[in-house]
Amino acid sequence: MSSRKTTLFYALLLAVASAAVGLVVASRLDLSPASSAQTMAAPPMNSAPLSGPVDAGTFRTIAKAVSPAVVNIRSTSKQRAQEMTEFFGGGDDLLERFFGGGGRGQNQPPREQEAQAAGTGFVISKDGFILTNNHVVDNATKIEVSLYGEDSDIYYEAKIIGHDPLSDSALIKLVDTPRTPLTEVKFGDSAQMEPGDWVMAIGNPFGLAHTVSVGVISATERPFPMTDGRSQDVLQTDAAINPGNSGGPLLNVRGEVVGINTAIYTDARQQGNIGIGFAIPINMVRELLPQLRQGKVTRGVIGVQVLPVPADALSEFGLKERRGALVAVVSPDGPAQKAGLEPGDVIVEFNGKGVRNRDDLVSFVVGTKPGTTVPVKVLRDKKERVLNLTIDELNLESETARTARGGPREEPEEQASTGFGLTMGPLTADIARRLQVPADASGVLITGVEQGSPAFRAGLLRGDVILQVNRQTVTAPAEAGRLLSQVPDGSTAFFLILRNGQETFVTVRKR
Repeated sequence: MSSRKTTLFYALLLAVASAAVGLVVASRLDLSPASSAQTMAAPPMNSAPLSGPVDAGTFRTIAKAVSPAVVNIRSTSKQRAQEMTEFFGGGDDLLERFFGGGGRGQNQPPREQEAQAAGTGFVISKDGFILTNNHVVDNATKIEVSLYGEDSDIYYEAKIIGHDPLSDSALIKLVDTPRTPLTEVKFGDSAQMEPGDWVMAIGNPFGLAHTVSVGVISATERPFPMTDGRSQDVLQTDAAINPGNSGGPLLNVRGEVVGINTAIYTDARQQGNIGIGFAIPINMVRELLPQLRQGKVTRGVIGVQVLPVPADALSEFGLKERRGALVAVVSPDGPAQKAGLEPGDVIVEFNGKGVRNRDDLVSFVVGTKPGTTVPVKVLRDKKERVLNLTIDELNLESETARTARGGPREEPEEQASTGFGLTMGPLTADIARRLQVPADASGVLITGVEQGSPAFRAGLLRGDVILQVNRQTVTAPAEAGRLLSQVPDGSTAFFLILRNGQETFVTVRKR
């Protein structure tokens, strides 16, 4: 394989089921953002129920109809020769951040070299607008597009109009006028997709243009890391996706786009498809199109991290049905903290709209104009209260720079244990300093978490500091143990913990 092709992708290794598993994003590249005063309305989408038989001609018909709208993308970028990391491309150096740097002499300047990468996109309007992944065109100095049905050596220049790392989406536009009229895709409704639904992927894997693969939706709402500390729910599919498929369409049985193919899992022995691929839901990107057309995506933020309300703890929160978003973390000096939100609150209404789940809340917040003040209804200690909250603007670069780094883990003598599957010890001054615990904070240190225990399943970690149990402040292991022992079997305990400088609300069901 040539050195040019080897820069198409790298695997980010993860430990899954005792095997090294990597997230491979199927290509790479960068941007020269272009702003524009023009606007683009979100294209119409078909939300009619998916119905009707799937027969021998179904996928053949889709391939014939949609392939002309799928384009191959070739990008050129300048990279430092020692930083070909390839996870979302563009010198982001996530591999170096995850596994540490090294290997470069202090006085040896990095060498720059040109790298080419291949990806996929699809035409969304006949005047030359194309959707693809952000990581396909990240840091690109040159973008070229080839069209279906034309000679493989004919490329048209394209430029970036707008991009968005959080949805891994980018809008590019042809600079040159194609020889033939463009075919555009139709949009489906990704919210309709359920496990077992048939889907088709069309793309440019390993440079093999307009390759068609078929599979099913394996899962929906899979959390997928987009940037440090932030993830998006994506569609999982077993339709074959390989390096070069990035940015291509995932289609339903009507041939409508329901996702943008983005990444795959792969093992340590190969960098190709093993049946686990991921696609960005098209509904998310479709809503962003007007902002992408303007060159900048603006999102609201309130400074919280939220979780689903545990289905087995509704009565403890004062809920009769499962609804709302459970506040796990409140960022210091953020809009939520200034408004009075606390970890453990359940947000049930935002600006007069009922919040069914955390996805509802996220959608409401990011879609609200920064600077707007809205009423937020929460449940706290089973009582409703309304707080007025002013939306801030998400600054992704600043947020990434503030991402907390974990401190070293101590192993103090165990002093107490509970039936929740954890052991606790005192939070000494030395340990508090090493864990970067504020000087005025007090609590109990988690010294061990039993594998497979309720605490383990809830995400508690060795080195977490327990500040409260069932909303009561604890300062000694025996005190925390006493409160936990009072929780009946099968009931839920509320923990307020401190991790990496942030307070996090966690629920644990006692077995």
